[in-house]
Amino acid sequence: MPVSGARVVWGEGNPNAPVFVLLDNPGLREDREGRPFVCGTRETLQLGLLEAGLDRELIYVSYLLKCRPIRAYDKPAAREACFPHLQYQFAEKKPQILLGLGNVVVETLFPGQEADVKSYRGHWHNVQGIPAAFSYHPLAVRRRPVLMKYFIEDIRLVADRMKSLQ
Repeated sequence: MPVSGARVVWGEGNPNAPVFVLLDNPGLREDREGRPFVCGTRETLQLGLLEAGLDRELIYVSYLLKCRPIRAYDKPAAREACFPHLQYQFAEKKPQILLGLGNVVVETLFPGQEADVKSYRGHWHNVQGIPAAFSYHPLAVRRRPVLMKYFIEDIRLVADRMKSLQ
């Protein structure tokens, strides 16, 4: 997969967190700094976590693609190449809950289905034996603030499930 830089970004947060947050790919700042979750995505996600009452220490954030893709790339091939790394992370981290953010995540985890966040959000699903909830990508929420209430509802769904597990 062509990448814009040489950095692989595995994830950030509590490595033993019960909630695995999955985004599509690192952005320019993540690639440059070698850390995920450093731009507006971080701000929006942190605001959603705060509003929903989900402690930041309960999450680990990672990506489907572990490197920032260049503009023109074969998306299915890139996802296929990186998917084994994601499966390894699931096996290693053993999350209790998966929170997938954005249409790309939904489409990748449910291939061949009519899959979009709007139809998957608000309900529990199963991804490789992990209870999974889905919501809008934080950058979509930044661009369309009307989505913030749904974003918070979806994170609250995860927070409530976490409380029932403790």
